[in-house]
Amino acid sequence: MTPDEETEFKRRQKSRNLVVGGTLLFFAVLFYAITVVRMSD
Repeated sequence: MTPDEETEFKRRQKSRNLVVGGTLLFFAVLFYAITVVRMSD
């Protein structure tokens, strides 16, 4: 693998990790909000 390919691979991997992390964070906040709303009833 050339240095250019390695740089591109790491850049793609980082952006994919950010998307997965953002999705996990979104679901964590969503479940927290649902729990708080259900407990307040």
